[in-house]
Amino acid sequence: MNYLSKVTVALAFMITGIPGVQGQEVRQTNQDVFNEFTYRQGNTYRTASGRPGPDYWQNAADYNIEATLNDEAHTLTGKITVTYTNNSPEDLEFIWMYLEQNRFREDSRGSLTTPIQGNRYDGDVDGGYTINNLQAKVKRSTSSKYIIDDTRMQVFFEEPITANGGKATISMDFEYKIPVEGMDRMGRLDVGDGTIYAMAQWFPQVAVLDDVVGWNVEPYLGAGEFYYDYGTFEYKITAPFDHIVVGSGALLNPRQVLSPKVRERMEQASRSDSTVYLIRPEEVNDPSIRAKQEGTLTWHFKIENSRDVAFASSKAFIWDAAKIDLPSGRKAMAQSAYPKESDGQDAWSRSTEYSKASVEHYSEKWYEYPWPVAVNVAADIGGMEYPGLNFCSWQSKGASLWGVTDHEFGHNWFPMIVGSNERRYAWMDEGFNTFINHYSTLDFNNGEYPSRLNRMRNMTGWFLNPNREGIDTYPDVANLQNLGMIAYYKPAMGLFLLREYILGEERFDNAFRSYIKAWAFKHPQPNDFFNHMENVAGENLDWFWKGWFYGTGNIDIAIDGVQSYQGNYVISLSNRGDIPMPVEMRITYSDGDTEDKRLPVEIWQRGNSWNYLLRTDKQVQSVELDPEKVLPDVNFSNDAWPGNFYQER
Repeated sequence: MNYLSKVTVALAFMITGIPGVQGQEVRQTNQDVFNEFTYRQGNTYRTASGRPGPDYWQNAADYNIEATLNDEAHTLTGKITVTYTNNSPEDLEFIWMYLEQNRFREDSRGSLTTPIQGNRYDGDVDGGYTINNLQAKVKRSTSSKYIIDDTRMQVFFEEPITANGGKATISMDFEYKIPVEGMDRMGRLDVGDGTIYAMAQWFPQVAVLDDVVGWNVEPYLGAGEFYYDYGTFEYKITAPFDHIVVGSGALLNPRQVLSPKVRERMEQASRSDSTVYLIRPEEVNDPSIRAKQEGTLTWHFKIENSRDVAFASSKAFIWDAAKIDLPSGRKAMAQSAYPKESDGQDAWSRSTEYSKASVEHYSEKWYEYPWPVAVNVAADIGGMEYPGLNFCSWQSKGASLWGVTDHEFGHNWFPMIVGSNERRYAWMDEGFNTFINHYSTLDFNNGEYPSRLNRMRNMTGWFLNPNREGIDTYPDVANLQNLGMIAYYKPAMGLFLLREYILGEERFDNAFRSYIKAWAFKHPQPNDFFNHMENVAGENLDWFWKGWFYGTGNIDIAIDGVQSYQGNYVISLSNRGDIPMPVEMRITYSDGDTEDKRLPVEIWQRGNSWNYLLRTDKQVQSVELDPEKVLPDVNFSNDAWPGNFYQER
């Protein structure tokens, strides 16, 4: 028996004689906190190691759309053809599609579930789709049968789409009035030089069939966002001749819609690290800068391996751009479109600078940006993301504009590249994105703007609110006063704790990058994330997932006392909260030296108290838990010994 074992045995008999310290051998078990909290066994579709399995499948939808914007009637009229590929193992007699514009009806489920006093997700109630000429073709058969219910449409086939690669085409004409108030996600904004049309959820789109729940057909109500399959989108927008149209993906016909002067400037921007004007503020109303002097222009865009597209159209746009450098050597282009009211070096004149920095950072740190452009559009929208295009508030400036621009471009990674289900699991896109925003903000101009995750302990008041909800709360039923925490900040704090406190940077980054790569352009579920992080990082984290992501408990690690014992010291610790944590301690000695000690989370498996034997021949002056102040501990008054240590510093 070695020396440490002898001391442990002696302590088992003698340490109960030290006031305030309990013997470690008499504690009751705490193992239930560490047990698996959900069924996470793998199968052929999704492995236990958190990767797509050998039989993983997802369906694909390719879109061809032609639409016309009428800026007098404020309508959008279009025709869509969807080529749908059924990669599932079952024949499909029908598919489900989303008609998101039906949210803007007086009798929509979203309108009827909006509180009388309103909320962020208010919207117009005089809109909605008119659908005509629907044809659903499989091989030589054609069906025109469909059922529309609120924001969903069920389309039937005369013969089923065969499993494992069968195809169908669905076409229809559509029309609707463009809302002014589009639930803070789309809509119209009148400015001095015209109207800005921010167009999203603007065409019928196929819902996701997956191996977990089958058809995902939750209605579009408000807080819950979107879940779509991947495909190629080729779309044409016909707008008045004096409009500038920006959209997701590459502009395929610049010679037809851009004047020689604008094309020349765009070529210059494609080689420039600094922002280049495509249309200067003084040129917004200059006819000579336009490619045409009357009628309409048709703008042709294409994006591949995307789950959605959005566009904006206005004659009021200032337009600028710069190149984006990507790790592989490939180039993309950052663009910004905004009205004169948003111009200024403290405002949208820096938008392209922000956009370029954001996309380059995420590409270098996590996964390379896959699309040719990254467009930021000023609109009457707080902040909303689509593949390759954002809508951000036209009134944002300074730190606010950096924050919203960076956040919305971060969404290109979650959920645009890693295609999680936003309507069910808001935390898998908002929370993950808020987490990566922290590091991009620290990186931008050496920390020009602050990150809120640097002030986690300032948020602990929410954790004591009796009305708090869990991260797993369905976003459309969450209390809107809680939504910011449970969708954005608490999951972001959880990832921050994993990286900065539990796993360390290297293990976390390896696992997180691996997760993104494994699920890029695919549909992970929460368990896929949990399993993947554990397997790559090499750590059982059930205790953390259960406590932080699927509960409302808190962290409260305490020092109960420090006492001398046979020439050494016993530091008595307790877990007074609901979530165990590894313990980081900083011991300061009377000679001014300091020493850091780390105790693993397993000390709490046998109960909620632990005695640590500190072997030293020095005199202990103070002990401090979590010296870097990473943990959102709800009671930091018990984090130090002596108790007045914080006040003395």
